[in-house]
Amino acid sequence: MDLKDQLKNLFPDHVPHETGQEGEKKTGFWLQDEPIICKYEKRKGKPVTILEGYNGAPSDFKKLTKSLQTLLGVGGSHKNETIIIQGDFRDKIMEFLTDKGFSVKRVGG
Repeated sequence: MDLKDQLKNLFPDHVPHETGQEGEKKTGFWLQDEPIICKYEKRKGKPVTILEGYNGAPSDFKKLTKSLQTLLGVGGSHKNETIIIQGDFRDKIMEFLTDKGFSVKRVGG
């Protein structure tokens, strides 16, 4: 009789749950309660999409930036707790983030 069977005998009504971090579901990113701000700017005459308000770990910033770059096929970076994606891709980024479980707020036109 192994430990799992012994625990089942002691607590017959217990239903085991999946182990994992609380905010990290099947997306692989840290999910937060506050919305991520998605805005558009022109820097040096070129359009960029800026994501602000994400409060994950630095490794999560890197993962999220990389997945957005791969999805859109463009360049980008992350620094000072903002993610900068080259080009105006607000609609696609917002759709991607909502599919992953984030709440997103669009700022600007």
